[in-house]
Amino acid sequence: MNPSLDKLQPYPFQKLATLKAGVTPPEELNHIPLSIGEPKHKTPVFIRDALHDNLHGVATYSATKGTPELRQAITDWLIKRYDLPPESLDIERHVLPVNGTREALFAFAQAAVDASRQPQVLMPNPFYQIYEGAALLAGAEPVFLSCTDENNFLPDFDGISPGTWKRCQLLYLCSPGNPTGAVADMATLQRLINLAEEHDFIIASDECYSEIYLDEENPPPGLLQAAAEMGNTEYRRCIVFNSLSKRSSVPGLRSGFVAGDADLINPFFLYRTYHGCAMPTHHQAASIKAWSDEQHAEENRSLYRKKLEAAHDILYDVLPVERAAAGFYLWPETPVSDTEFARGLFAQQNVTVLPGSFLSREVDGMNPGSHRVRMALVAPLDECVEAAERIKTFIKSL
Repeated sequence: MNPSLDKLQPYPFQKLATLKAGVTPPEELNHIPLSIGEPKHKTPVFIRDALHDNLHGVATYSATKGTPELRQAITDWLIKRYDLPPESLDIERHVLPVNGTREALFAFAQAAVDASRQPQVLMPNPFYQIYEGAALLAGAEPVFLSCTDENNFLPDFDGISPGTWKRCQLLYLCSPGNPTGAVADMATLQRLINLAEEHDFIIASDECYSEIYLDEENPPPGLLQAAAEMGNTEYRRCIVFNSLSKRSSVPGLRSGFVAGDADLINPFFLYRTYHGCAMPTHHQAASIKAWSDEQHAEENRSLYRKKLEAAHDILYDVLPVERAAAGFYLWPETPVSDTEFARGLFAQQNVTVLPGSFLSREVDGMNPGSHRVRMALVAPLDECVEAAERIKTFIKSL
């Protein structure tokens, strides 16, 4: 077997299961999971109908590149959402449908990294563990860039050494961030594009939380938008990943896209023809409907805002919880260690949260997720309110 498999750490939820083992929460309290970022809002009926109405597609193989209609719907959405020059995006050259961003974020590193040159792959810390696994199995060394409150939960790009930039082949960026909700502004994105040109690396921007934000008038900027505004309408060294899972509450649809630099998309497409990962045609039909409608995405954001506001109002006087600009997570500091907090909360209140240290790696003796927990406000409003009340009760008992 590939010896790099031995370098993979247990997934955060495996660690969480071990942490909770042997604990019996109160039977009279229903379990409220805030640990997994799996949307629980109802999938819009028109998306389900499109799936049902196109089931005849299971009788044929689907193309790796997807249908022209799906690529056009994605392209139209990108142009409208980020105000991109229409002529800068070609459905044949710049866009590929993928089965959710998770598989694409992993696969892209396998296609992009040259393992013969002692590569490094940079990523935020805390982070989505797929980035680390992708780097390791591509033969690269992961480099963790700690995101702390001192730096507004964004990586300190000023602190990266010239030697690291020289070895960097791929930079994973996550904006809005998981779990912090931090948003990289336009200046930061454009600075990274300039650094990529200077040091010869690729930026892989995970933007799957881009459509969950608080201010309807100020959506988070995207990497392609930043490139276009600085005149880089070929999107050199820029590749973005996005998904319908959060935007449209269809995590089981496994539908997303990769878009950007045609010189990156083309070889990645070749890789994917061998990878065998074409999206089923009925999923493509439903995806076209989803990318073409904004009303349901606006309604989805409204639901998350209500939950985030409600949880904040309940917790703010007992827990230093800040309202992030985007995403559906809370990332508060804990009065005891994050693992003690998570285990005790489950034992006393039957609420599950994810210890922040499980989402991070220790760098220079410090784990940036330590003494923090991730709370995913994906449950219905009433459950999120009840969970917040139980968390408040637990904190008062400490």
